[in-house]
Amino acid sequence: MEGHVPVLASETLEHLAPRDGGLYLDCTYGGGGHAELILEAADCTVVGLDQDPQAVLRAARTEDRFGDRFIFHRTNFENLGQLDEGPFDGILFDFGVSSFQLDELDRGFSFRGEAPLDMRMNPESGMSAADWLATASRQELTRAIRDYAEEKNWRRLVDAILAARGRNELNTTTQLANLILSCTPARVRFTSKLHPATKVFQGIRIAINDELGVIERGLPAAFAKLKIGGALCAISFHSLEDRIVKNLFRRWAGRPDGVGDSRPQDMRETLAELVSRKPIKAGESEVAQNPRSRSATLRAVRKLK
Repeated sequence: MEGHVPVLASETLEHLAPRDGGLYLDCTYGGGGHAELILEAADCTVVGLDQDPQAVLRAARTEDRFGDRFIFHRTNFENLGQLDEGPFDGILFDFGVSSFQLDELDRGFSFRGEAPLDMRMNPESGMSAADWLATASRQELTRAIRDYAEEKNWRRLVDAILAARGRNELNTTTQLANLILSCTPARVRFTSKLHPATKVFQGIRIAINDELGVIERGLPAAFAKLKIGGALCAISFHSLEDRIVKNLFRRWAGRPDGVGDSRPQDMRETLAELVSRKPIKAGESEVAQNPRSRSATLRAVRKLK
């Protein structure tokens, strides 16, 4: 689809292996890139999910191309257990913010232009980033900036946000980006390849959309909707997303799901097999064509029982 380049496209198709007559679920429709690749690869049916109201317009174009082989539901993927469709031959997640959402400056995901500080995946529900910053506790701000953004300078930033919100200075993307810059040491500002606001915007976005909680609920719901022999693929762009995927996939494969997992082997049930022992990353040519793919990580499991 024009304007949208699906990441790890060939690797995703390889593991989903679409077949004629199959039923597939794209839990993060976004721009429709992955959904249309699956529909082009086989005479199959794809169900697409997205909570973003803008995705409805993009889904209409996919429906025009593929007719009743494509079904769209406007919903958060954490609700996929309520779908009438299924079980599925393959399920795909592509986490994080879509390129369309980043490009729509008025959504407030990016600091490339002046816009209201919103950041909601679904702007019709929940709390905007501006409202969240105006009311969040120190503990909530710390979790977003220290833990989700993995920002070393978190103490100074949290203090600055708490001081600024009484002065009505956190309503736009530019105001927040300037505040972050003002807290960033000069040596970091002039040497870092990343804009200092990048990670902080990401951490706040993760917090207000409960992105990690939604993944923790959505992945098991998807696995329950998967046919035996079906593949579940998940593409992450952030280490915290990938950690949830890795640990769940390892648990389903009967392996330790972290350093704290001391269960004996006979207490581990093997429900799936890891399709790849190592995470799959984009190659040099894809990164050159689509820089966003640099941070993409694909993991896949196949359901055994």
